[in-house]
Amino acid sequence: MDMFSLKGRVALVTGAAYGIGFAIAEALAEAGAEIAFNCRSQAHLDAALEEYKKRGIEARGYICDVTDEAAVGKMVADITCALGPVDILVNNAGIIKRIPMHEMEASEFREVVEIDLVAPYIVSKAVLPSMMERRHGKIINVCSMMSELGRETVSAYASAKGGLKMLTRNIASEYGKYGICCNGIGPGYIATPQTAPLREPKPDGSRHPFDSFIISKTPAERWGVPDDLKGPAVFLASDASDFVNGHILYVDGGILAYIGKQP
Repeated sequence: MDMFSLKGRVALVTGAAYGIGFAIAEALAEAGAEIAFNCRSQAHLDAALEEYKKRGIEARGYICDVTDEAAVGKMVADITCALGPVDILVNNAGIIKRIPMHEMEASEFREVVEIDLVAPYIVSKAVLPSMMERRHGKIINVCSMMSELGRETVSAYASAKGGLKMLTRNIASEYGKYGICCNGIGPGYIATPQTAPLREPKPDGSRHPFDSFIISKTPAERWGVPDDLKGPAVFLASDASDFVNGHILYVDGGILAYIGKQP
């Protein structure tokens, strides 16, 4: 199983203070990687470091706005000084704003695109030169089913995640000759704080309509959990995926393969 080992590798996981990012960082650490992560608030950083410590992981955390190119450059330089050059980058940081398109301000649309699409470009750009020099590197972009599908109220998110899918393929196309693999993970509906409003019971205790909808559309008949992304992340970060490039691995319980039950 040595091909799945990440021993001696340095991994940067953006937005890994909780949720999907935390689970991915934990998985990479369990496979042997040294972990660095960022978030935007001291409170989240302190809480995350404490949780990593409880799980026996000596992660290094940084306050960094990943839409700020200068700040990202400094963070990557600090990580390199502390741990060594970044071998694995997971572009996980992201936000969503559920607002009907005709009611959404352009500034709100831009904020989602900046964090969900421009930031992965900025952070990838920061680690690529070292990966090119060493002729090896793994970049994993956390995409979404909205990289493929549309839905009401998520015009900005779907636009950004669709763009992230194509950024993934372009990085693979442009830098594959340097031994760099860039792939995406496309989570299905995962039970995280971000999706909590979609799972909250109605005042009468009945299931939220969207919760029922997702269960009915998922062959696995459940929401995913962050741990469902651990194996795919380790695979894409490891030597086991050295000839996998420009691929989006959807971890969705089968939603994209399923037309749904007949009413």
